[in-house]
Amino acid sequence: MKLLIVEDHDPLRTLLVEHLQRRGFAVDSADTGMQAIAMMRSFQYSTVILDLGLPDMDGQQLLATRGSHHTEPPPYIVLTARDALQSKVNSLNAGADDYVLKPVDIDELEARIRAILRRAGRNNTTLVQGNLVFEPQSRHAMVNGGVLTLTRRETMLLEEMLRSTPRIVVKDHLEERIYSHHENVTLNAIEVLVSRLRRKLKAAGATACIETIRGIGYRLVPKEPHVQS
Repeated sequence: MKLLIVEDHDPLRTLLVEHLQRRGFAVDSADTGMQAIAMMRSFQYSTVILDLGLPDMDGQQLLATRGSHHTEPPPYIVLTARDALQSKVNSLNAGADDYVLKPVDIDELEARIRAILRRAGRNNTTLVQGNLVFEPQSRHAMVNGGVLTLTRRETMLLEEMLRSTPRIVVKDHLEERIYSHHENVTLNAIEVLVSRLRRKLKAAGATACIETIRGIGYRLVPKEPHVQS
């Protein structure tokens, strides 16, 4: 799941990015409305966290562009110091799905993000492939009931693979979903990540494995049973 934070206050933006990354999200950030619009034209986001007080435009102007970049626009959570009822009503009428008053309580913001993703059907369903189970809420992956020890990015990769089964997931899509826009991603970063996750699934005895589709990407498939001769 990839988030976009649109906030011009550097310390708050950095704090939000770092916290949400630690909680398993890929996070991009923008400090102006125009930068955010450009990023939304290039990438698909699960949720946009939007400050209304941007330096180049009012956040409600950016809300008005909702739906102009993708056939299915992302949900928006508005961050605002404007406690007036009319400001909240205007934001919701303009297309915001929720709002959080400043100063921002980060735990509350995270809870609201996850609630929106649950309503969208993105975040609440247990994902199962054979004896491999992933719980989106706890971010735990299990094989035969035993919890796998995965890094943050390995967990994100596994979730994307499970959500896409049985379709092939192209490498570029994985890079977009797992890494932030500003990160320098090496040419073989996805290959290395897939290799690590593949080894951990095999060592745990998972009945699902990652298949490489040469020149295209990857897909999660049932592991073929070993036949003794």
